[in-house]
Order: sequence, then C-alpha cells, then structure tokens
Amino acid sequence: MPEQAIRVLIADDHPVVRDGLTVLISSLSEIEVVGVAASGEEAVRAAIELRPDVVLMDLSMPDLSGIEATSRIRRAAPTVRVLVLTTHEDPASLTGSMGAGASGYLLKTSVIGEIATAIRAVHSGQLTFGSDIAETALGLLTEGDSRPPRAFPELTEREFTILDLLASGATTERIADRLGLSGKTVSNNLSTIFAKLRVATRTEAALLASSQGLGRTN
Repeated sequence: MPEQAIRVLIADDHPVVRDGLTVLISSLSEIEVVGVAASGEEAVRAAIELRPDVVLMDLSMPDLSGIEATSRIRRAAPTVRVLVLTTHEDPASLTGSMGAGASGYLLKTSVIGEIATAIRAVHSGQLTFGSDIAETALGLLTEGDSRPPRAFPELTEREFTILDLLASGATTERIADRLGLSGKTVSNNLSTIFAKLRVATRTEAALLASSQGLGRTN
C-alpha cells in the first residue's frame, strides 16, 4: 500500500454491500479501507476516532440517517470528506446531503471505476456527482438565485422539504423513507416546524403549506 494512500471509511448497514465494497475498494491502488460502520452513529464515532480522508456514506441506516451522520462528521471532523453512495436519486436526498456537507453523491448503480474516481476527486477537494445523477445535480446547482423567494423562509431547507411532503399527504414513515431519515428525526423536525409556523397540529401545518402552493408536486 502506498505511503500516501487515501484512507476510506465505509458506512453501510447491509453486510453484503459493506463487505463487497471493502473487498473492491481494498483492491484499488492508492486507496485503503481503514474501517467500516453499520449505522449512522457508528459512522460518526469511527470518523472521529479514525479520521479517514473519505467516508463512503449510505443514506438509509438505523439510528441515524446518512444525512445526519454527514452533518455531525463535518462539524466534529471538518477535514474528513463525505461521499454519499445510495439508492436514493430524488432531489430532496441530493440537496439534503449536500446541505449537510457531503462533497459528492453517487448511486449504487455506479461501477467500481466511477466510485474510485469519485473517492480521488473528493479527496482532492472537488465536488463530484455520479453520471446517472449529474444532470439532476447540475439543474439544482444552476437554479441558484434564479428561483423566486420560497414560502416560509424561516424554515431550513430540510424543514421546508418535510413540510412540502406533509402537505402532499405523506405520513411520517413515508417522509423518513423519502429523505433517508429516522422516524424520530422527522417527528422532531415536525415539532420545530409547528413551533416556527405557530400551528398546533399536522392538519393546520398541511393546510397552511397548501395555501402557499406546497404539496402539489410530490
């Protein structure tokens, strides 16, 4: 293994995927797997303890989602880069991940060569997206300030997305699945949303959101 190998931590709750990635990535030149994690909490602890160069992060994991884990890792160990590897290709998961501090986003349909290229790119400080998500990512990034001011500016991007899904009729479980979050995290966010909007129930929040055009495209 080269002296300056890129040190990678693999975080995925599926043993077969985790073990398979470990074998494949370990076979690559200049890349070394220094640890694995089976949950979001494990990923955060391992990232802080091992200080890998790159964390390869799944989004749907027990106890703490990949988005939350990414946010915590970036706060606690800002030199550690996060590269998302997931099955989620919806814009909400993409924007949530990038907002949490991820440096790249790949789908699990990516071949090992693309994963290797992305790991090296993220390690060198580049922002990178898989070929099958690049068009969506480019569209989101280039919208920028051309979008009109959105309703409820007091809400964070994730809170706004949750409210949008709530207005579409989605249950807490459905919202959690769409965003790669735990049900508890969604419930906590809903409580914060209710407080910010000064409403007391899901119905009131959904009606208020619907009056501002939310919930129509989900």
